[in-house]
Amino acid sequence: TASQRICRRSGIPPPQPPAKRLCCRPGYNPACRQGQRAGGVLCGGAGSAPGGSGNGKTHNPESLLDIAARRVAEKWPFQRVEERFERIPEPVQRRIVYWSFPRSEKEICMYSSFNAGGEESGTSGDNNDETQLPFLRGVTLLEGGWVDNVLQVGFHLSGTVTDPATPSSPELVCSVSVSFDRCKITAVTCTCGNKDIFYCAHVVALSLYRVRKPEQVKLHLPISETLFQMSRDQLQKFVQYLISVHHTEVLPTAQKLADEILSQNSEINQVHGAPDPTAGASVDDENCWHLDEEQVQEQVKLFLSQGGYHGSGKQLNLLFSKVREMLKMRDSNGARMLTLITEQFMADPRLALWRQQGTTMTDKYRQLWDELGALWMCIVLNPHCKPEQKSSWLRQLRRWNSVDVCPWEDGNHGNELPNLTHSLPQGAHDPPLKMRPHRTVFTRAIEACDLHWQDRHLQHIIASDLYANYCYHDNQEGSLFDARGWPLWHEHVPTACARVDALRSHGYPREALRLAIAVVNTLRRQQQRQLEHFRRHKKELLHKGHTSITNMEGWVGHPLDPIGTLFSTLTESGRVGEEGRMPVQRLLGDGESYVALAVETALIGLGQQRVMPDGLYAQEKVCRNEEQLLAKLQEVELDDSLVKIFRKQAVFLLEGGPYSGLGEIVHRESVPMHTFARYLFTSLLPHDAELAYKIALRAMRLPVLESTASSGDLSRPHHIVSVVPNRYPRWFTLSHIESQQCELASTMLTAAKGDSRRLETVLESIQKNIHSSSHIFKLAQDAFKIATLMDSLPDITLLKVSLELGLQVMRITLSTLNWRRREMVRWLVTCATEVGVYALDSIMQSWFTLFTPTEATSIVATTVMSNSTIVRLHLDCHQQENLASSARTLALQCAMKDPQNCALSALTLCEKDHIAFETAYQIVLDAAATGMSYTQLFTIARYMEHRGYPMRAYKLATLAMAHLNLSYNQDTHPAINDVLWACALSHSLGKNELAAVIPLVVKSVKCATVLSDILRRCTLTTPGMVSALHSRRNSGKLMSLDKAPLRQLLDATIGAYINTTHSRLTHISPRHYSEFIEFLGKARETFMMAHDGHIQFTQFIDNLKQIYKGKKKLMMLVRERFG
Repeated sequence: TASQRICRRSGIPPPQPPAKRLCCRPGYNPACRQGQRAGGVLCGGAGSAPGGSGNGKTHNPESLLDIAARRVAEKWPFQRVEERFERIPEPVQRRIVYWSFPRSEKEICMYSSFNAGGEESGTSGDNNDETQLPFLRGVTLLEGGWVDNVLQVGFHLSGTVTDPATPSSPELVCSVSVSFDRCKITAVTCTCGNKDIFYCAHVVALSLYRVRKPEQVKLHLPISETLFQMSRDQLQKFVQYLISVHHTEVLPTAQKLADEILSQNSEINQVHGAPDPTAGASVDDENCWHLDEEQVQEQVKLFLSQGGYHGSGKQLNLLFSKVREMLKMRDSNGARMLTLITEQFMADPRLALWRQQGTTMTDKYRQLWDELGALWMCIVLNPHCKPEQKSSWLRQLRRWNSVDVCPWEDGNHGNELPNLTHSLPQGAHDPPLKMRPHRTVFTRAIEACDLHWQDRHLQHIIASDLYANYCYHDNQEGSLFDARGWPLWHEHVPTACARVDALRSHGYPREALRLAIAVVNTLRRQQQRQLEHFRRHKKELLHKGHTSITNMEGWVGHPLDPIGTLFSTLTESGRVGEEGRMPVQRLLGDGESYVALAVETALIGLGQQRVMPDGLYAQEKVCRNEEQLLAKLQEVELDDSLVKIFRKQAVFLLEGGPYSGLGEIVHRESVPMHTFARYLFTSLLPHDAELAYKIALRAMRLPVLESTASSGDLSRPHHIVSVVPNRYPRWFTLSHIESQQCELASTMLTAAKGDSRRLETVLESIQKNIHSSSHIFKLAQDAFKIATLMDSLPDITLLKVSLELGLQVMRITLSTLNWRRREMVRWLVTCATEVGVYALDSIMQSWFTLFTPTEATSIVATTVMSNSTIVRLHLDCHQQENLASSARTLALQCAMKDPQNCALSALTLCEKDHIAFETAYQIVLDAAATGMSYTQLFTIARYMEHRGYPMRAYKLATLAMAHLNLSYNQDTHPAINDVLWACALSHSLGKNELAAVIPLVVKSVKCATVLSDILRRCTLTTPGMVSALHSRRNSGKLMSLDKAPLRQLLDATIGAYINTTHSRLTHISPRHYSEFIEFLGKARETFMMAHDGHIQFTQFIDNLKQIYKGKKKLMMLVRERFG
């Protein structure tokens, strides 16, 4: 703090640098100061800044004193000024003190732009009311006149700021003090108790008061200057009054100091001078804005502990943005704040937990670590960084890097790439891949510490727009200039772009632009040379049939985001250039613009052939980065010059060979181009449809799913091994990639509507390249929707494409399980209906290659034969009969193949054709003995009865009964209703039929309650009621229980009751006693139906009493009920 700073006016430095800034009376004649007032004067008094009161009405030239004082106040600590000059005139001191306060509101705003710790704006993710930001609240307090008692004593500003009363809180008066040095606020205090990373609204209000109204602030020299002018009596009076006013607070301290001063050997008497908190900075003080380190740590720790909830991820991103803002202002607190943030990230207990459990961190948290690494890369690449500062950063980066839980660069999946920051070749001396240490999020920043800016060519590039060599011949691989004489910069592309990002981040936009243009020109020249090389060796490479990956580390999805950096640098410069703040001459060729250059750069980067990286996170990052770049490109409005660039790059991509992701042959594990190609297709289509389709059709391939695809040459043997055992090697984002492939195909189908040649080409490409049934089905549906839009006639060609795709889906999914299969079959019939009757006939003719027998009968044929289909197709009688004939043929074929599931549907479909119906019935009879269950036979039997074939129903019912088996305890079996129905049907047909079915019932049914139910039903009515009604002859005689067949049924029922009783008594519990007594009651009813039933039942009960006499309570209940 200011009170701890040290200065000496005696001219004799202490033996060791003292711990406090001490001020003492000067050693020259005090008479020289006579007539000079130590009292306060207004800052706007004599010798103040030009312009008088600052109302802008006068334009006097600035005085030399003010010019000099302002420069000194910006750069020199006040102790150095005192040491440099024996005597400083008071007016000079006043002007230095005056100009030492910050004059710009920009930094004050930066240090109070969001409240990260309170309940105000920014902490809850939903409250984004900007009026609650501390800076804006401070402006409101200032403009509302709530700042008072403002006083500047030396390098210390104080005042009171009042928070007006609100319905929820009373008025609050806050005492605020601010220390400053060299135009920076170095310390702040406020009695509001604010706990936050940045300044509260009261500090903002007081600081802005001093910036906006300097003439209204009383300015005093440092308090030590005033004390120098006092006599002993005045000093004693001053001290006594001070103690009197604040005796409760300062009296103990005053007494302690007095005791120490009176002691000759006290420490206080060993040091010359005394501390003055208003005297300004010492030579050794670091000149930086006030930053509450403890609060930074606490807030970051809090946000991390919330695990991404409550908007904490957003808050951490805001902190990172604040670091970037500080770097752009060249504020040393940027690196200081990032160090504090990193320490808290490294101390996050979840890191050790995740490493121990083997789980990965969340995607959003992983992105925060990426940003952390990128920021450190920017910091260590500061072009004006001092060597000792860089060494300090390197030490702490290595310390973090060595911690076990430090996250790996590619998302906790070992990256086996060599050190590519310097683009070093992998030599024989390199350690084995398994021994090589993992690359962490800090590895690139550590490697970047070895980079420097001393290269003369690099310095010339960033220093001037005019740097060129028009006599240079561009005929070498590493040429410093291109054919136009413009400078090139040959360096590993991500590293070169990291330099560009560092220049932008540290507030050097012009220099960043110059280097970015040199890098882009290098990329363009490299692309041209690669194309020429491929054309020379094209025949040889294509004859091999495979290619190699020329870029093991792709630019899109790279941790340093090189293409995004170049794009942002160029587009931002384009916007600035339009506003006239940045000259644009000499950096661009004829007809070029920064936006055009940015677009071309993005196209080059997106089209680069690159290997799919290892690990889920790295692969997701490739997709995400590609989508981000395409989103930026889509914001650019295409004009003729940009269309020309698109055409040029499209040709390069198609003819680029192994350097292009759209070359004729790509490596099996090359990152697919579907998303990029869709953007190119939609952009080029209005201008060059032929080229657009060439690009899109070339991009449709997905070699990783082709079992015959060549592995090619990855220049890394272990990768070739990895593709052998698994058809889909380590592609975690394959589902996303396939969906993008599907989107590209859908876009082409939409565009090709009405063009049969194009549609045929697109269809061939889909059938060749898309392997997922769900995606082909989606394309079929898309094509169908496009072909049948309500505002136009159906496009029959596109409908046929839709049908072809649907048929392909049917073939793919016929032998595999797919939960959407039923939906697919229904949709295909709908599509075929739209195409026409011949399409429906065709799918029925070839049903066995498309559908299961069940689908063919229950969905396809049934839908085709429905009235809605006939009406939809406007069929005449002849066409209807032909379609019905095909449906019946299909039904009979399906019934032969799968009678269990198709027989009923076949019978239904063949109802109107006698021969077909008889054939279907015979198929059922043939299958009944072996392949059909009683449930299926009962269902068909009921259908036959419903259709008026009772004898056929009876026949099928008896066949079903032969398959049935009901045990004694299955009194709720679902087949009971079918048994009762079969018996009722037999009873209605006549005595003979009933006599034939009862032995089957006795054999199949062992459940007493079911048998007794059948017995009662048979005794209630006369058999043969159906035949009697038809023949008008009815004897009216009921069947006797003493004769067959009912006697057999009665005996079986009594026997079932006896067996069931013994079975139930084996494991009966007291809670089932009452239920058992009711069961015996039903048994007695059945016994009584026999002529000697009473005797049989009595013997039965007596037998129970004897056998189960141990169950005393139960037997007592039996005796009470049955005697």
